[in-house]
Amino acid sequence: MLIIFKSHASGDVIMLEKNGKELLSLLGKDPDDANGIVTVEQLPSAIVAVKMAIEADKARHLKQADDEGEADGNLGDGVRLFQRALPLLELLERSLKDAVPVTWGV
Repeated sequence: MLIIFKSHASGDVIMLEKNGKELLSLLGKDPDDANGIVTVEQLPSAIVAVKMAIEADKARHLKQADDEGEADGNLGDGVRLFQRALPLLELLERSLKDAVPVTWGV
């Protein structure tokens, strides 16, 4: 199953269910809700939450790479949260700029 984040400010952001639910949790939304909305009023705090999660994940990734002796920080462990969250962050920021909500499952 897919979770599709939509906004009139930009194109859709499509995620696999597992990844979408993880990001919904970061936004303070119930990941089990089949549809919902991030209102214009909620966008600033949603953006801060996603940015904080991105920075925390990057820090964990670099620490793990350092612990394992990877000089370039590349553990070859697939797509990380900070990489998956960037398209949603951009959608949230564009939506805030245009003062339009972000929805999913609608």
